[in-house]
Amino acid sequence: MTEHDEAAAVRPLTLAWVSRHLAVGERITRIEALHGGITAEMRRLTVGTRDGGTRHLVLRSFVDPFHVERAEDSLTGESGALTLLTGTAVPAPGLVAVDPTAAHCEYPSLLMTHLAGRTVLDDEGLEARVPLLARQLVAIHALRPAERPRKYGTLTTADSVVVPDGADAAAWTAAIDVIREPAPPYEGRYLHRDFQPGNVLFDVPPAGPAAARITGVVDWAGTSWGPADLDVAHCSVNLALLHGPTWGLRFPEAYEEAGGVLAASASERRYWLVRDALASSEEVESVSQPWREAGRTELTARAVEERLDAYVTALMDTLG
Repeated sequence: MTEHDEAAAVRPLTLAWVSRHLAVGERITRIEALHGGITAEMRRLTVGTRDGGTRHLVLRSFVDPFHVERAEDSLTGESGALTLLTGTAVPAPGLVAVDPTAAHCEYPSLLMTHLAGRTVLDDEGLEARVPLLARQLVAIHALRPAERPRKYGTLTTADSVVVPDGADAAAWTAAIDVIREPAPPYEGRYLHRDFQPGNVLFDVPPAGPAAARITGVVDWAGTSWGPADLDVAHCSVNLALLHGPTWGLRFPEAYEEAGGVLAASASERRYWLVRDALASSEEVESVSQPWREAGRTELTARAVEERLDAYVTALMDTLG
């Protein structure tokens, strides 16, 4: 008998597809909804094994019509990434099966192994976690796939930026002018493209947050080829919004201390940091809602807008 609550239900065709990828004698015994995803439904499946034990799988399904249109590219990219990452120094889920066009499932879906650990979004222990995040990102950028993934994409334009109410008008005008310029030259690297605390799993032992270690990196749907600065910028703005602008400014330094190489000039570094910061202006609510669901209830959309304003202003002050 499969146990699940109504919110965690997996649709019949998808459930049958999953079952076909289990070992002989295995069956799904429990289904739980995983929270925090923005673009897809996530489910943790408990699988009963023939010897009486259990193991876990994770099912990602794109059900929202807006994201279904992009599901094939996302799931094809993610399945390729998980295959590439097998046996590397980057802890990532193992690919079990993928149905990017919903040929077998109700919706485009991907089935993968479950990693131990949990996301940690609290301020406590952050000083110890930032160097771990930086070292992990350096390891990702060191990957050299036999076949390069697609070129990175940036959807934000100078005209689509959403300036928060009450923001520092001069700083935002100057920041928008930065991304009106052509992108600087760069040396390509393998990018995660959504590397940030919400996609990194930690084991936090009884000794406390200072002894935490990374157990996995998830959500590889956006993998691409581009400047290391772009991944660094994305993690930086997420740290700024979660923990305050100072931590966003600190992360590029931590990345270099971990052995990473960023753009040579301050103006080139500023371009990528500003570009990703401005991109966040368009998705404040979608980004902050999972954080509130994870317990950071003080991170209202307005609070996140205020932190974004402070971060953009700091970028223009320190790198201007």
